[in-house]
Amino acid sequence: MALVSLSSLSSSPSSHPPPPPFCRLLHRRISSLSSRIGAASSSFVPVSSSNSNPKVVVTRERGKNRKLINALEKHGIHCLELPLIQHAQGPDSDRLVTILSEMAFDWIVITSPEAGSVFLDAWKAAGTPNVRIGVVGAGTASIFEDVMQSSEPSLDIAFAPSKATGKVLASELPKDANKRCTVLYPASVKASNEIEEGLSSRGFEVMRLNTYTTVLVHHVDQMVFQKALSAPVVAVASPSAVQAWVNLISEVDQWRNSVACIGETTASVAKKLGLKNVYYPTRPGLEGWIGSILEALRAHDRI
Repeated sequence: MALVSLSSLSSSPSSHPPPPPFCRLLHRRISSLSSRIGAASSSFVPVSSSNSNPKVVVTRERGKNRKLINALEKHGIHCLELPLIQHAQGPDSDRLVTILSEMAFDWIVITSPEAGSVFLDAWKAAGTPNVRIGVVGAGTASIFEDVMQSSEPSLDIAFAPSKATGKVLASELPKDANKRCTVLYPASVKASNEIEEGLSSRGFEVMRLNTYTTVLVHHVDQMVFQKALSAPVVAVASPSAVQAWVNLISEVDQWRNSVACIGETTASVAKKLGLKNVYYPTRPGLEGWIGSILEALRAHDRI
């Protein structure tokens, strides 16, 4: 599939002058993340809701596990935070502000919370142009809550698919059959081509920008890691987090506890990597993820 070039998409005049060669806000945010890659070292202080042995290990990037921890605390479940991934700047991040300032798209497709966060920084730096956004699910949509509450009229969350997967989004995104329809897809370097290929097959003109990437954490505090090994459930929200966990435990066959995945895509990777007790919801998202964690804990308690 050939991606659409900048010149082949419609441009729209903007009342805002082109921003400086990349927005300082976006660089500051992502570069600070990059500098901490692999920094989960002896200085890392784990987050746990109590001094008792943790039941669930939460593995998202540091600072982004609180919502899950709070939800599990309501069920009396103690958590240990062990970040397994970090986000870093992608090769196309410099272009995002300029493109948002100078071009108009029928849709902006956002498929992860991190993609949403990076997009919001660029959108604000570009002068908050009018955009219509399609999100993959409720978790991604939540990134835009503060903007929507501020009654910002230029940002419209206009679509979410019937099932929170990229494949379904690509098959259901609304399109006028008699009209040229353009899509901007800011994504992770590691995201598959499923969305742009699915949209292109339906006649959309897609511009993908790899605005960020996910980097595995390779070194963790050994005391924290030993606690994580003994926890009944490890909760993972991406294929990268699964890969990082497998790298850390080395001998997959010797680890018998459970992995609770946020969705089917992550679960599929977990199974391919040799993990045995894999749980995931039918519908991806925080609520379903919590349900899978609880199911995994119940199964553990029956053993």
